[in-house]
Amino acid sequence: MQLFLISGLSGSGKSVALKVLEDSGYYCVDNLPADLLATLVEHLQHAGYNSIAVSVDVRSANSVQRLPSLLQKIKQQNVDVHVLFLDAQTDTLVKRFSETRRLHPLSDGVRTLPECVKHERELLAEISDIGHHIDTTELNANSLRAWIKQFIKLDRARLTLLFESFGYKHGIPMDADFVFDVRCLPNPYYNPVLQPLTGRDAAVIEFLDSTPSTQDMFGDIRDFIERWLPSFIADNRSYLTVAIGCTGGQHRSVYLAEKLARYFEHQQQMLVRHRALTQ
Repeated sequence: MQLFLISGLSGSGKSVALKVLEDSGYYCVDNLPADLLATLVEHLQHAGYNSIAVSVDVRSANSVQRLPSLLQKIKQQNVDVHVLFLDAQTDTLVKRFSETRRLHPLSDGVRTLPECVKHERELLAEISDIGHHIDTTELNANSLRAWIKQFIKLDRARLTLLFESFGYKHGIPMDADFVFDVRCLPNPYYNPVLQPLTGRDAAVIEFLDSTPSTQDMFGDIRDFIERWLPSFIADNRSYLTVAIGCTGGQHRSVYLAEKLARYFEHQQQMLVRHRALTQ
């Protein structure tokens, strides 16, 4: 049996993720108390289900903090377990709740909305890094759906190397393991011809290919990853996210993320994401 567990902050997109899994043929259960997870898995195993997805979050109260130990027991039942944790910056979550006029699950008439989000983040701190972490701050629903579809197609027996471009003006993504700042490189944005293009376009690629400092930066990041990647594989890591940031996330970071992915694609399972190009 394959079990996808979805958790994360309220308002971060868990319902969207669960719907994608349901559309992909998974038997889905939303808002399951964490203590019932093992019982549900056992029941569905006996019923002949092979693929299930379960959403567990802070509404499970204190039991959500027991998830790591519960999942270890479930893995011993010959279940292939994968965890997806969705997150977003606090101001984004507050904005989403304000726009929908929904109450936060921890709302008690005393805490403000930002205080509820802060408290929820504290309650989920122990499980936030037990699976694949996705920061949905700058993502619309369609982009998140596409990222989830990529995620469920991966061979999770192998480490996935993920290169992610972003713009510093939008904030540093919370799901990054390593962050490289490339704002010191020549910026195609200041060329009127290149400004409306992205790091995927031939003219921008030609410009940055011809810039010695950009090639030096590429070589340094490449060499760093090559040196340390075997250690992460030996540590049984499932995902390693390398974020490349420039000012707007449109030219330099996109170019380098794409070039690094091309270099490593024959060595590792690969994903490439461009945060500023998803809007």
